[in-house]
Amino acid sequence: MIILVLNCGSSSLKYQLLDMKSDEVYDLIAKGLVERIGMETGCLKHKATGKEPLVKEMPIEDHTVAIRSVMDALLDKEYGVLNTLEDIEAVGHRVVHGAEEFVCSQLITDKVVAQLEKCSVFAPLHNPANILGIKAVSAVLPTVPQVGVFDTAFHQTMPSYAYMYALPYEYYEKYGIRRYGFHGTSHRYVSAKGAKFAGLDPENSKVITCHLGNGSSITAVLNGKSIDTTMGFTPLEGLIMGTRCGNIDPEIVTYIQEKEGLSASEMSKVLNKKSGLLGLSCVSSDGRDLSAAANEGNEKAKLALKKLTYDITKFIGAYAAAMNGVDLIVFTGGIGENNVRLRRRVCENLTYMGVKFDYDANVIAGEDVMLTLPDSKVKIAAITTNEELMIARDTMNIVQNEE
Repeated sequence: MIILVLNCGSSSLKYQLLDMKSDEVYDLIAKGLVERIGMETGCLKHKATGKEPLVKEMPIEDHTVAIRSVMDALLDKEYGVLNTLEDIEAVGHRVVHGAEEFVCSQLITDKVVAQLEKCSVFAPLHNPANILGIKAVSAVLPTVPQVGVFDTAFHQTMPSYAYMYALPYEYYEKYGIRRYGFHGTSHRYVSAKGAKFAGLDPENSKVITCHLGNGSSITAVLNGKSIDTTMGFTPLEGLIMGTRCGNIDPEIVTYIQEKEGLSASEMSKVLNKKSGLLGLSCVSSDGRDLSAAANEGNEKAKLALKKLTYDITKFIGAYAAAMNGVDLIVFTGGIGENNVRLRRRVCENLTYMGVKFDYDANVIAGEDVMLTLPDSKVKIAAITTNEELMIARDTMNIVQNEE
């Protein structure tokens, strides 16, 4: 089944075209990125497997135009891979927030779109863009089935004592204030893949998955189901991230607002865009830049990296306690898959668990690799994530079941 996977942001669109033969057997046909949607000059970057890349600058007024530009690239005689758009059999969408409405991936219908619009209040920067992508595909490919795969769905198995906040209960009933969690598609993928890689039964295992990138979250996965995760009502909660502060005393927010005379939206920008690694280091939100600065003796860069290491280590310990043990810890995401120094520093703090770290294996970056010795009580692995494949799998299975 030829499946187009779309990840729509507010001003960007990532895509992959895959030929799904089964859950495990597939070919990546093409992938790409459309940037600066809605700006004066947009840019399409397209790469078909086995062909030269295509980079094209042009006006891209909205998501409908962006998706049409993707279709044009897929049909291009020199750079394309399709003879006709009828070759596309289904479209899978990453949707950031499904609230409590969606506990699993869903075939897109008018009713589902209406429910997603209600969920937009929880993710105002993401869900509207996801909905624009769905509507744009409907305009270009009106007869092709579409499936929504939700970042929040995997975490809907959390027990109430894990997802509820100790606020007046009426705020949950009136406004849906609770922990939702994010990165669910990645956590679901790497927890299952990691368990198999480590020789564990995914449905009889205790796994902690660390999705570490510009946005980071850690999840406790018990017998294949999420029971707790660090991100909460929004992706701001949890450990320190690229520009997000993570956990802080809530009174800090009102204190700074009063001292600086900031509005709610201005304060939100401080917490989401000016904090985290960037705010603490005063250097960059990128771990690579921080590592370079730390190597040159920058004390604030060192502090930011130590804070990240500490937060990861602390949450791993908390989730091991929550599950009464852990069989496997997984590192994934841009930082988790590639920052070998951070992995080493975290794992050196886990010897109390019986972790025996394999320093030689840890030099490998960007690949699936076991990071512990054979006699380690707890196994640790770096596992490459593939959210697009997870979306394609769900899309294929849902569409085939509908047929």
